[in-house]
Amino acid sequence: MHLRALGTLVIYGLYSIASAQSYSNSSSAEGDVVAVRWIGGAPKLNPGTTFGFPWPRGKYQANETKFSGLGGDGDEPVPLQSWVTAYWPDGSIKWTGHAIGGSETVYDGYKITATSTNATSNSSSVSGALSVSDSEDEVTINTGKLTATFPKSGNVLVSTIKTSSGKTVGQNGRLILRSQSAFDDEEGNATSITKFRFESSINETTVEYDESSSVRTLVTVRGTHQATSSAHGDWLPFVLRFYLYADSDAIRIVHTLIFDGKADEDFVTGIGIQFDVPLASEELYNRHVRLAGPDGGLLREAVQGITGLRRDPGEAVRTAQFDGEETPDISTWDTRVSSRMQWIPPWNDYSLTQLSSDGFTLKKRTKAGQSWVKIPGGTQAGGLAYLGGATQGGLAVALRDFWKRYPTSLDISNAASDVGQITLWLYSPSAEPMDLRPYHDGLGEDTYDEQLDALEITYEDYEGGYDTPYGIARTNEIFLYPFDKTPSADTLAALTETANEPPALAADPEYIQQTKAVGSYWATIPSNSTEAAQTIESHLDFLIKYYQGQVSQRRWYGFWDHGDIMHTYDVDRHTWRYDIGGYAWDNSELSPNLFFWNYFLRTGRADVYRFAEAHARHTGEVDVYHIGPFKGFGTRHGVQHWGDSSKQIRVSTPIYRQVFYYLSGGDERVGELLHELMDADKAFLTVDPRRKVRQDNGTYVIDPTALDLDLGLDWSGLASTWLIEWERRGPRWEEAQSKLNTTMHSIANLTNGFVTGLGLYNLYTGVIAPPATDPGNLGNVTVSHLSASFGLPEIISQLADYLGDDMPAGFESAWLDYCYYYGAGSAEQAARYGVSFGSLSLKQGHSRLTAYAAKKLGNSTLAARAWNEFLNTDGFAPDLPWASEPVNGSQVLVPIDEAAWVATNDAALYGLAAIENLAQVAYALG
Repeated sequence: MHLRALGTLVIYGLYSIASAQSYSNSSSAEGDVVAVRWIGGAPKLNPGTTFGFPWPRGKYQANETKFSGLGGDGDEPVPLQSWVTAYWPDGSIKWTGHAIGGSETVYDGYKITATSTNATSNSSSVSGALSVSDSEDEVTINTGKLTATFPKSGNVLVSTIKTSSGKTVGQNGRLILRSQSAFDDEEGNATSITKFRFESSINETTVEYDESSSVRTLVTVRGTHQATSSAHGDWLPFVLRFYLYADSDAIRIVHTLIFDGKADEDFVTGIGIQFDVPLASEELYNRHVRLAGPDGGLLREAVQGITGLRRDPGEAVRTAQFDGEETPDISTWDTRVSSRMQWIPPWNDYSLTQLSSDGFTLKKRTKAGQSWVKIPGGTQAGGLAYLGGATQGGLAVALRDFWKRYPTSLDISNAASDVGQITLWLYSPSAEPMDLRPYHDGLGEDTYDEQLDALEITYEDYEGGYDTPYGIARTNEIFLYPFDKTPSADTLAALTETANEPPALAADPEYIQQTKAVGSYWATIPSNSTEAAQTIESHLDFLIKYYQGQVSQRRWYGFWDHGDIMHTYDVDRHTWRYDIGGYAWDNSELSPNLFFWNYFLRTGRADVYRFAEAHARHTGEVDVYHIGPFKGFGTRHGVQHWGDSSKQIRVSTPIYRQVFYYLSGGDERVGELLHELMDADKAFLTVDPRRKVRQDNGTYVIDPTALDLDLGLDWSGLASTWLIEWERRGPRWEEAQSKLNTTMHSIANLTNGFVTGLGLYNLYTGVIAPPATDPGNLGNVTVSHLSASFGLPEIISQLADYLGDDMPAGFESAWLDYCYYYGAGSAEQAARYGVSFGSLSLKQGHSRLTAYAAKKLGNSTLAARAWNEFLNTDGFAPDLPWASEPVNGSQVLVPIDEAAWVATNDAALYGLAAIENLAQVAYALG
């Protein structure tokens, strides 16, 4: 058992949101009152949720703070469970996570009051209805609305799910997996294929809860898939996290898989989770099947239908069955129907399959061995299935983003037997086997020279053995809803909506900005913006909406693809370059992640939050290695997310997931991703990022005490890892603090600071020595346009806010020099460093460095230079169309909206520079 507590914490709901004037930076007996609001407005249902909240430096200590609030017309308290997710260096609270339970009343917003524990308070502590029983063999959770039991061994993850009345409506919940040993030969040649079936095998089950508040419990189950047919080793490790909230009749599951197979031998043909549904005491005509379609639609059928027959059982009977209610006693039916029930075939099996983002198919059959009957399908299924009865109850299962994560399926089987099943397929067995093999055979690129030459034409950095999916992961969100009886169609439609957009709370942008808890390089949009600033705001809005539209129009969906965007456009074919080397999937190139999250922080827009959330889920899982030799590194942009041979921490840097982690209240899966990067520097022992361009390739030996480290691309990722581990007080926070401090001192001690470009990193001590080309530290000059393009300016700004006066001596000046001289003229560069930096690009994106220096130095001339770099160098020019145009007819496969001038590199840097320049030197824009 693991307890997470932060004193005594209470929350109260309010119908109004606190104004900016409510944000106090002074302590008082009454405390500080701050607001949270639902992202996108109050939801129809509140099944319980977790959210994060920031606090200014030095205000509250973890063991001396009480959170309370007032809300609603009756000032009714709402139970809250809370914990610290980050600390300032002085030990004060930086971020907290909070959980509220399920409730029938959903307020428009909530307020939290923070007071010291010795202050007088009129509020009282309130505990939730949740209870936990943790024994040697199993964990049982009672939320007050449902009871679920989780075994600690075996293949069953959830042994029973009961309603508050004690009905067992779900049991034997387990993972199922199918695979095969080879891919069918398209040429028709005979190929020996062995097929395998697997079930979950539990390695560990743990539970986390807070006995003092009892609002939320987390059950975590770790294991692998174990073969049940044919010989195959255990594989595809999984982590399932079950979230249960007090007074909630829902279970949220965060389901994570890590691929540890061989791409040319292990072809997944089905990934699923299955539950048994007891039906023995329910008449066939009172058993109901529901499958969600698009836009709140539902397939509403009974296992043995009595509507549409030649003889009418009676309107009351038909209406009750269609509405999912118990039918009148059969003795009251028209006997022409009741006497012939044996001739009405029960429908035993149903299947909904979404093989593309554009359409799903439906079918049903009376039993195995009989023909399937087609049911009219639709476009984008809602992803929910229900099986149950009017008197015995049932179970609904839903997958978030069901159609976006295609190929997916929902199967209902054995509905006419004593025990039916619901199977949610995260990867549908109706689809082709999952093929993760490389998309080309290497094309004869056997040497570094050949690979570099190929890079010149397709922009792909290929190398045999590096195009492996071994170690990538995928996370899905699943929801379980038990019922005492078949729910109304409107209830299931509302649950489908809730599953696809789970309710989320966040503090107001103005408050987050004032705390500086996630950077001070962004700012909310002032009401008195100048015309020039408003124009830039309109451009930012265009870019956000354009990418949202491109996701939909270009069908950037699928099991591995959903959440990512493309890199570069092909103006001739009117399509993104999905099939051209390094121009295809973006894989976080030049930090669009930061653009999206910073834009959300300053606007609070729900559409941006959902977009950035999907992007964070994808880029942190699929584009990064979690096990194996590349663990901790991510993969550069390409046709396949894992295909490029450039494996670097610039892709996996945790700053891309930092905002989501804290806003979510410390999402445990994301937290796991952040912490696992603590070993990312060890990947340099396996991967030499500079291996293809070294002049000393014949003699170079990887030395753990002298690893080549790019002071921009590499250090920014490591620094982000160390800062986040430190502020979270993770298991290795002292090591993180030490390495961060040591590397910052080392950079400050380099004669040319960040302009040095490269250093020799000691894996054990954290010391960065001068590069091998400058052992005497005379002053190396190596400046790249990429060094500051992967979160370096943002993490240094955060470090300045975090460390304050404790910033290592000389570090800030080293960074300000880099910020100033990158955009300076050649003469200035040469006067300062002896040589110019040469021809540099991405100056629009780097204008945010100039703006940072201008703000720090109070230099208005430099501020004006920043805007000149933003408006008049490279990137997006002010006189671009800033609009898309429709393209249709024979020019394209399907009608689309096109802004052919948009490339994601430029969009990411324009977005970041615009946001940061406006926050830091808006006065100089005019």
